[in-house]
Amino acid sequence: MATLNSMASHKSSALVKPIIKSQKFSHLSPILLCAGLLFKANPSPLKLRTRNKRSWVIQSVTEDKELTPVESRNSNEAKNPLFPNGSNILEAFSSSSERGGDGGGGDDDDDKLSGRVINASIVLGFGTVAVSKLLTVDHDYWHGWTLFEVLRYAPEHNWIAYEQALKANPVLAKMAISGIVYSIGDWIAQCYEGKPLFDFDRTRMFRSGLVGFTLHGSLSHYYYQFCESLFPFEDWWVVPAKVIFDQTFWSAVWNSIYYVVLGLLRFESSANIYRELKATFWPMLTAGWKLWPFAHVITYGVIPLEQRLLWVDCVELIWVTILSTYSNEKSEARISEAMQEADSSSSSHPPEE
Repeated sequence: MATLNSMASHKSSALVKPIIKSQKFSHLSPILLCAGLLFKANPSPLKLRTRNKRSWVIQSVTEDKELTPVESRNSNEAKNPLFPNGSNILEAFSSSSERGGDGGGGDDDDDKLSGRVINASIVLGFGTVAVSKLLTVDHDYWHGWTLFEVLRYAPEHNWIAYEQALKANPVLAKMAISGIVYSIGDWIAQCYEGKPLFDFDRTRMFRSGLVGFTLHGSLSHYYYQFCESLFPFEDWWVVPAKVIFDQTFWSAVWNSIYYVVLGLLRFESSANIYRELKATFWPMLTAGWKLWPFAHVITYGVIPLEQRLLWVDCVELIWVTILSTYSNEKSEARISEAMQEADSSSSSHPPEE
């Protein structure tokens, strides 16, 4: 037995010795050396799992860095196009719309409200003055009069006052009537175009009234006197001759004066005025033939010379409505065409980058 134990110990030491000598770790114990060799040969599964997870995370992060910025950049460029200077269109538009929405809407509403208040004040003020003048024509004789007597004699006495004004200053009286008629006619035209009653354009109405006051009243006064001297006859053909002369010569002259003066008051160029006159001359002349020949049969056949302009101005309420509507439609159409041409030219020539 002793012999067997000695042989076994001798055999194990002989196996360990070459390993120690081959690894040149003579100072380490055989147990530690064997453990180190086993650890190098078979690393732990936990360490392998950790290392694999780390490499997978690094690889996925690298792929995200390679792919994600390109896609987001392209998508952002597609969603938010840029101006040539690099700013976003959506940001610029949103900021401008916010600024406009914050202050512009309120200012427009305030301007419209103040404009309506001014227009209502003008209409009510002039209406009150006119009605009071008409009703108080006999205020010096009202003592003991009833309201029925005041209303009864007001039309007759107003007519007498008008005839006295014609004798005192005929041109000024006719100018005043024409100015009032042309202002009211333009107001009716604006209401006919769809504007509210007190939302009319004061500048446009003032232009039309100014043309009626300065030109129509005075020129018509001298025209009717010239027409009477041109046809100083009492035959049956005189009235048709006056109507034909009126609807050819005088209508062509007055329509041209009206459109030219309105264009000058709108500060338009001479080329635009000529283009508008050329486009509207014949249509407006022929349109007048549907109305004025029937009215002028009464003008030249029934109405006395000094009262003709008053009758013509009453019919002018209809005719000025047609004239004003037609003139302003042409002007607005020309402005819209100019804006469309400007927009098309700007879109066909984009800004260079």
